[in-house]
Amino acid sequence: MPTLRRALGLLAIPAVALATALPAATAAHAAPENAPAAATSSPTVRPDAAAGGWLARQLVDGDHFESVFNGTAYPDQGLTIDAVLAFAASRGSDEAAAKATAWLAKPEIIGGYLGDGTTEAYAGATAKLLLAVEVRGGDPAAFGGVDLPARLRSLQTAEGRFSDRSQWGDYSNAFGQSLAVIALHRTPGGAPAAAVDFLANSQCADGGFPLSFGQAACTGDADATALAVQALAATGRAAKANTGLGWLTAHQNADGGFAAAGATASNANSTGLATQALLSGGRLGPGLKAWGRLVKLQQGCSADPAVRGAVAYDATGFNAGNGARATAQAVLGLAGTPLSTLSASGAAPDAPTQACPPVPATR
Repeated sequence: MPTLRRALGLLAIPAVALATALPAATAAHAAPENAPAAATSSPTVRPDAAAGGWLARQLVDGDHFESVFNGTAYPDQGLTIDAVLAFAASRGSDEAAAKATAWLAKPEIIGGYLGDGTTEAYAGATAKLLLAVEVRGGDPAAFGGVDLPARLRSLQTAEGRFSDRSQWGDYSNAFGQSLAVIALHRTPGGAPAAAVDFLANSQCADGGFPLSFGQAACTGDADATALAVQALAATGRAAKANTGLGWLTAHQNADGGFAAAGATASNANSTGLATQALLSGGRLGPGLKAWGRLVKLQQGCSADPAVRGAVAYDATGFNAGNGARATAQAVLGLAGTPLSTLSASGAAPDAPTQACPPVPATR
């Protein structure tokens, strides 16, 4: 069980893996319908704000998400962080974001996610939490009793890779490397040059970036490429970032979306990350086309009021099992703000609802 929980918690972008590898066993545990909404709920016509508001109302006990395996619910710190980033990107649901951040700082929650820092320490999780604390304007050096930048830097190897220290194996990958570069870039010390070099040198010959390092064949992955592009753009590697953007453009589906590695159908998670990278990287044509795909996957006024604003994982329709994960990452694309500059400053406290015209009264 510890290995499974590592896999669920440490994936920097957990939605893609969970939607493809464990569709039945693992699902976000949503709040009951009668759970209190975060702050008040004002109507909005902005797709990102409506998606963020819906996501806030799915938080369990108003402050976190859970995943279920074999009938048992486990705290899902990774998805909770995804939601915190989504709230900042949508410039709303700040009350929910504050509660979620406080939950993440609880000793049993942060320890279970990051490891104890000695025998167990997880690079991807540390990078992702560091970024969330920075976005929230917190103190990364003293969050939940952990100095997050120092912990992350301690996991950098001589070659520049951020790796796990664990008896359960090393789950580090390009997601964690990119998030580490972005998060450390936001610190006074900046991102280590060796770490940036390692990421840049992992680029495939065709311009994409692989999910896993050290494979015999270098195969580009849309999610990994989208994050790597943002990390390299933030740290001054414009040529590498532009080549990655070119790879994304070349691998965009006809419907405007992007597919997970090994798949062909567009999904909201990959499309959300790719859209964020394209729009923030100045590729407005393909970026807006991808943005339009996300809007088509969003549940509008014709949907059940309980899911309005949510984003479906794919064209098969909304699925409560992966809806929160799909929506969280879709928001990043709908907003288009890069992770390197994302901030919760000025976010509205309420969790908006999808604005819909009134239903005509019947005689």
